[in-house]
Amino acid sequence: MSKMNTAKLVLEDGSEFTGIAFGYDKNANGEVVFNTGMVGYPETMTDPSYCGQILVCTFPLIGNYGVPGYERENGLLKYFESEGIHCRALIISDYSHDYSHWNAKRSLDDWMKEQKIPGIYGIDTRMLTRILREKGTMLGKVVINENEPIDFEDVSKLDLPGQVSIKQPVEYSCGKRKIILVDCGTKNNIIQAFLKRDITVIRVPYDYDFSKEKANGVLISNGPGDPKMCQTTIENTRKAMSSGIPMLGVCLGSQIMALAAGADTYKLKYGHRSHNQPCNEMGTKRCYITSQNHGYAVNSETLPEDWREWFVNDNDDTNEGIIHISKPFFAAQFHPEASPGPDDTEFIFDMFLRALK
Repeated sequence: MSKMNTAKLVLEDGSEFTGIAFGYDKNANGEVVFNTGMVGYPETMTDPSYCGQILVCTFPLIGNYGVPGYERENGLLKYFESEGIHCRALIISDYSHDYSHWNAKRSLDDWMKEQKIPGIYGIDTRMLTRILREKGTMLGKVVINENEPIDFEDVSKLDLPGQVSIKQPVEYSCGKRKIILVDCGTKNNIIQAFLKRDITVIRVPYDYDFSKEKANGVLISNGPGDPKMCQTTIENTRKAMSSGIPMLGVCLGSQIMALAAGADTYKLKYGHRSHNQPCNEMGTKRCYITSQNHGYAVNSETLPEDWREWFVNDNDDTNEGIIHISKPFFAAQFHPEASPGPDDTEFIFDMFLRALK
């Protein structure tokens, strides 16, 4: 580490937290959100769903196992969820300068410098998280260069999926059956989950008209921001639903499917970002521990009569999945592929595959 420089996080309500700068030396704007996961910062930081956000880790010690290398599997980075870091900055309590792990190739600090992502450690993340829980997520700015003005950027008005989606279709050839993956900011492990099941994945941009593509099913991926900003994706999804093709939505994809079906979505006060969210499967006594990262939810009271709630969060009773009563349409608000977190709900992928035409 170079010499220690002070830095501060300023929230739009006027709150300020001062700590020590690490990573890349620049200021950063974003929506300040917290994640309660104990491990998995390389996967979390490369999750495109964090695009536009300043990430606060509530677990106090970060960086102790370093960052893995850039090995690839099926053309995708093996240990990361995309090609680079998507959160705009990282806020932690205690940074571990010395790292140790069999798979580590560099320190978190060096990786963030390489990716041009600033960070602050030495901040009271418990107090910061309490503010976000009580007042809700809010805009903030990481200030390392004091010469710049304190301004805030409302990321909710940005086309965040457009920033993280691929620009041209890509095919990952595997088996005879094919699915269209609508990339709203997909994680690598969603693709890997289907490749290991011998399914060819045709990955298309989030605003791509996939109705003319020949495939056995459609998957609407996770991604950042307000689902209502994805009007083209919603319309394409509605068109695909009318054909009856089997469809699965994950996270943002679940919200897009709900909007396409005629339901409504709303912004949660501070969202769900962790690896231990309990979700009850409706009509059963099963409760699954799930990995989540979302700031919006489906209003289950607005679901049309031919849809029903599939999963409900056991902490706050918010919707965690919807399912059609007769057609092969499934949607989960959590991440069946985990990475990081538990993979208890990967059976949802298998349900979807059994429905493929």
